[in-house]
Amino acid sequence: MRQKDFPNALLVLNRAQELDPQNIAITKDIALNYYFLRDYNKAIELINPLLDKEESDDQCFQIAGNIYKEMGLAKECEKAYRRGIKKFPESGALYNDLGELMHLQRNYDAIKQWEKGIEQDPSYSKNYYNAAKFYFLTTDKVWSILYAEIFINMEPQGTRTPEIKELLLEGYKKLFTDVNLLQNNKDKNNFVKFFLQSMNKQSSLASLGLNAESLTMIRTRFILDWANSFSSKFPYQLFEYQQQLLQEGMFDAYNQWIFGSVQNLAGFQNWISTHNTEFSSFSNFQKGRIFNIPNGQYYH
Repeated sequence: MRQKDFPNALLVLNRAQELDPQNIAITKDIALNYYFLRDYNKAIELINPLLDKEESDDQCFQIAGNIYKEMGLAKECEKAYRRGIKKFPESGALYNDLGELMHLQRNYDAIKQWEKGIEQDPSYSKNYYNAAKFYFLTTDKVWSILYAEIFINMEPQGTRTPEIKELLLEGYKKLFTDVNLLQNNKDKNNFVKFFLQSMNKQSSLASLGLNAESLTMIRTRFILDWANSFSSKFPYQLFEYQQQLLQEGMFDAYNQWIFGSVQNLAGFQNWISTHNTEFSSFSNFQKGRIFNIPNGQYYH
């Protein structure tokens, strides 16, 4: 299936099912294989009975919803996702897919699904991707930035990461375009107020323009201020990771990797050639870890 050889995959899976006919995982894979073959009627015929079984997992509901979506049956699609969420209220994948369906229908309550997905399943990356893009197109100046950077760290080599790096850079420009970062924030919670308060202290550094170098300075001062003033009240994995990179001398490379690579590729490549050891250290460090957000760090 991964090699997209779906006819041969079907031969193997059918043989597996003969040997173990009660195995839900095999039936689920056969349904998924038919989905990839675009035989949606056969796929839904196989997946639907699994939804009523006690041992079904959230992927069964996700597959069913995706099949209905491709068939253009929006109501059935939504029903499958919602049934799945009722049974698996901590499934980030189901919240994400339901949010995408709603957004496709121009129902902008989609953001509530992505937010719920982030709250319930904080290590599932796609909700951050969609929420970051959603907030970027609103007046929100904080959550688009935070969710974008979290997504970038969860999927550092992902195909959508360059797009979100660019969004993050533009998000910082939007943030500092506001003459007073603390303006009109009465309805904001303390986490956001403290974030803006700390960023406001760095606004003078943004006055000459934002690039990888100025953002490194701004973010260095921000993270030191946050660590001293707010980290005990609001522990946040993203800021703790930034602080770790700062302490280990890799924060410059990290900011170049995010901002330099999208703002000025030639300049970024030149920076790598003159800071080869530094960038290699960061790359090796990044490859050796998985970035996750722990439960309980939801402040929206």
